[in-house]
Amino acid sequence: MASFPFPLAVNHGGRFAANGGDEAIRGKIIQVLFTAQGERVNLPDFGCGLFNLVFEPNDSVLAAAMEFTVGQALSRWLDNEILVEAVNVETEDENSLIEIVYSKRVDLSRQMVRIQFK
Repeated sequence: MASFPFPLAVNHGGRFAANGGDEAIRGKIIQVLFTAQGERVNLPDFGCGLFNLVFEPNDSVLAAAMEFTVGQALSRWLDNEILVEAVNVETEDENSLIEIVYSKRVDLSRQMVRIQFK
């Protein structure tokens, strides 16, 4: 199944660019994580609120909050496409690494996305 990327892209032929498979799901995960709640006028609850945690001390409490926040948002907004198996957050100094393990509902293949904040 193909989906349109966000933001919408146009290919060299002047048509809308579409992508599918794992790239599409990764794009949707990133879209959920990096959209602030209230940012979308017609869907104000969409997003994760991850950036609300940016000024918090980078410690085990923040890691637990990020794991919960990310897991809940992905389960809510992408539930029809993925099963979130684990969200792990590692923090060191000012860096955070978020690792999301999920299975695609279509074929139950296991995938992983890593996002690093510096």
